[in-house]
Amino acid sequence: MKTNLLERITIESGKCGGRPCIRGLRIRVSDILSLLGSGASHQEILADYSSLEENDIRAALEYAAIQTDHAILIAA
Repeated sequence: MKTNLLERITIESGKCGGRPCIRGLRIRVSDILSLLGSGASHQEILADYSSLEENDIRAALEYAAIQTDHAILIAA
């Protein structure tokens, strides 16, 4: 069974300024990406944020990959 990880990403105008969060929690996708970028392992992140699950981290990575995969148009 394949799960849709992106369903874990929520955007609510009243939470975190409308930024993408994990499952309605006040943990932003950017928070997870910053931790990973700083060298934190999945296990360290999960230990520090008990409400997170492994698939939440995977969802944040998938969301980031999709957001960065767009064409950049440059005016000539």
